[in-house]
Amino acid sequence: MSSEPHIFFADTNERQGSFLRRTFVMGALTTLGGVALTGRLAQLQVFQAGEYATLATNNQFNFRLVPPPRGRILDRNGVVIAGNRPSFRVLVVRDETKDLDQTLDLLGRLLPDTLDRRRSIIREVNAAPRFSPVPVKSDLSWEEFARVNLYANELPGVMADMNEARYYPFGGSFAHVIGYVAKPNDRDIKAIQDRGEKVPEILYNPGFRIGRQGVEKAFDTDLRGEAGGNRVEVDARGRVVAEDIGGSRPAVPGKDIVLTLDADVQNRALEVYGEESGGCVVMDVRNGDILCMVSAPSFDPNLFVGGVPSSVYNALRDYERLPLLDKAIYGTFPPGSTFKMTSALAFLNAGIDPTERVVCTGGYRYGARTFRCWRAGGHGAMDMHNAIKNSCDTYFYHLCNRAGVDRIAQAAKALGFGQVYEIGIAGQSDGTVPSTKWKRDYTEATSWDDDGTWYPGETLSVAIGQGALEVNALQLAVMASRLANGRKAVQPRLVKSVGGEEREAAAAFPDLPFSKEHLDIVRGGMAAVANDVTGTAYRASQLGLGDIQMAGKTGTAQSRDYKPGESRGPRNAQWTRRDHALFVAFAPHDAPRYAIALIIQHAPAGGAADAAPKAREIMKTVLLKDPDMRARIERPLPPEPVAPAGVDEGEGGTGPGGEVTGPAAAEVAPPPVTRPAPTATSGPRPYLSEPRR
Repeated sequence: MSSEPHIFFADTNERQGSFLRRTFVMGALTTLGGVALTGRLAQLQVFQAGEYATLATNNQFNFRLVPPPRGRILDRNGVVIAGNRPSFRVLVVRDETKDLDQTLDLLGRLLPDTLDRRRSIIREVNAAPRFSPVPVKSDLSWEEFARVNLYANELPGVMADMNEARYYPFGGSFAHVIGYVAKPNDRDIKAIQDRGEKVPEILYNPGFRIGRQGVEKAFDTDLRGEAGGNRVEVDARGRVVAEDIGGSRPAVPGKDIVLTLDADVQNRALEVYGEESGGCVVMDVRNGDILCMVSAPSFDPNLFVGGVPSSVYNALRDYERLPLLDKAIYGTFPPGSTFKMTSALAFLNAGIDPTERVVCTGGYRYGARTFRCWRAGGHGAMDMHNAIKNSCDTYFYHLCNRAGVDRIAQAAKALGFGQVYEIGIAGQSDGTVPSTKWKRDYTEATSWDDDGTWYPGETLSVAIGQGALEVNALQLAVMASRLANGRKAVQPRLVKSVGGEEREAAAAFPDLPFSKEHLDIVRGGMAAVANDVTGTAYRASQLGLGDIQMAGKTGTAQSRDYKPGESRGPRNAQWTRRDHALFVAFAPHDAPRYAIALIIQHAPAGGAADAAPKAREIMKTVLLKDPDMRARIERPLPPEPVAPAGVDEGEGGTGPGGEVTGPAAAEVAPPPVTRPAPTATSGPRPYLSEPRR
């Protein structure tokens, strides 16, 4: 029996060949991997060493933005009216806390009042960028600041520091014209994005504030400055280890802004208002500088810096006298009799003789209605001078339609009504100056139940400052300034300089479209209002400053329509049902330098009793601060004139308004009395009954 071998050498050689092939491939791959790794290491360590060193450094250091000090706002004399003050605060960094709730619990033991704001604090911390400190409480007392620092090591993510907070040293005196600062909100961010601009990173910083209203808002970019930053070293968990002083960048403070306002005059104006509501503006009639622009009642803007409580804001918002509303440039009112100088200039431009007399018997019958003068018994025979002095409504009723509402509107716009002025801040109302065109446009725009025709009966109301006519305190001050200047259409100016760069007034004011003779007639009537013993504001307009006297005009404007027979009794009426009191003036009347316009909303009495005394006190402050006026006040008064021998002063002469008195009066025949025949027409619009002086 034969046997066959069980080992085949051919299989052994095959297996050995396969092993050698695998060994060769693995060796090649290993060699290739080693070469690639060596090349990559060479690239990282030699060719890209600088780039990765920078990235490593950036991971080691963080750059934290620092809000810049906000620029100051100063008055014309360099007095700070909006500045910054040191403020201790405690902050929380979310990414450095192990447990935010536990951290706030511990912090609440040190600062109990933070427990009341716990929900809002958590919301702000969660919304803040990473590693960004969020203020939990500002304006810490020294004891609170020391207590937090004492336990800071036991409170991860909590730090206490000192920063600068916005501060308004005069409280409410400048609240409306300056505004206030507050945290940026989503609407602010969206507004920037809608303009196609890049949102500055500093706006996301929880401690940053932007301007709201007034100068703070209008010049926010200039006041904001440029953010700085602290370069800090952090560990792998993002906690601050040290600060790199060399890599930090200081913040650039914002620009200082100097206004034309005078802090003393502004404070005095708010003081004399007391509890009353209204607006006041004082201007330099030579260059248009605004020395005072106050709205009353006011509010403390310091409340808004750190976030005003809802209860406080709601109280301000809901108060009937509206302390949040700027009544100097936004609130509009009928001007009442302060508008009569405008009507008088329109009469003169229409060719009406200023010596022409109208007999006032206490009212004027027009159509089916009697328009009453404020003096029930009438004023007697009135020319233009005495009509302004005595504020006779009947005189203006008689003559207004001979001039026409369009000519009155033209004079009103020439004196500054119906305009918005470029004073650097927004929020002005242009008011309403009625005309035939205005009524047509208004009817079309509002679908008013009217055919758009202007009726002569409506002109009667406009001529005495009522009807649809509406103005603000700034426009009244411009009117008074232009009348006082007598030659130029003065433009108001509020901002003197920004960052040290002067903002000059207009190079040349345009000429007024009135002759000197016409302006002198009107200004003479205003001087009589304040200085003739029978003028409507004689007692309230005496300054007691040497020979300096004011020229002015009172006004009492209806705030509503009165029913027939309804008593006006402003002292006993509800506040919202009272009339408005107004007064405009300039001083000195013989060499005008300053003009004032003052409005009291729903005043207890009229312009002579309420507005004029307040304007007098403010004007006295203005004059006493002027060195030239002080020198004039302090010089001796001239001696009283002595009557020539042989003249009997009791036999006649002229009265305070220029009228002839005594026996000689019987020899002077008065000019003919104008009595235009009334025509049937539709009645005027609201606020037409019983106008007052």
